[in-house]
This record gives sequence, C-alpha cells and structure tokens, in this order.
Amino acid sequence: MPQQPTLRRTPLNADERARSEATFTPLVAEHLTTSGRFRISADTPELVELFQAVARRVGDMLHRPVISYANGRYMVITFADETPGLTGQ
Repeated sequence: MPQQPTLRRTPLNADERARSEATFTPLVAEHLTTSGRFRISADTPELVELFQAVARRVGDMLHRPVISYANGRYMVITFADETPGLTGQ
C-alpha cells in the first residue's frame, strides 16, 4: 500500500506576513464590530503568531482592548471587555 506524502507548509516570508497582517486586519475589525468575535483555524505556531499580530493591530485600529486565544486548532479574537473570565475582571 503506497504511503501518502506528508503535507509540508512553506513558511511565510516577511513580505507575505506583512501583506497578510494588512489584509486580515480590516476583515477581523469588521467581523468584531458586527459579531463581537472572530474565529479562524490556526493550527500552527506561525498562524497563531500572525493572528496575534492582527489582533494587536485591530485593537489599535478600533481603540479598544482586543484579546486572542488559541487551543492548538482554532484561534479566537474578541474584545477584552466582553470576556470577563479571561481578563481577570
């Protein structure tokens, strides 16, 4: 029985990462303002780092505290003031 080739992901270069942050920031900001949270599949440390950076940019853009958390499969970005259990309030 032939073995399936393993999927190898190519890391983003600096330009791709910068463009990804710039592209995702308004999308995530719009999603947060309409639904209060944004959830995305983020199953690699690189994707988690990317969306943490996006979350920081969204917070700066909206002038509101934004948090992000990941469980190894998904990442959630939401407003900090709407998640009292995670902010220590």
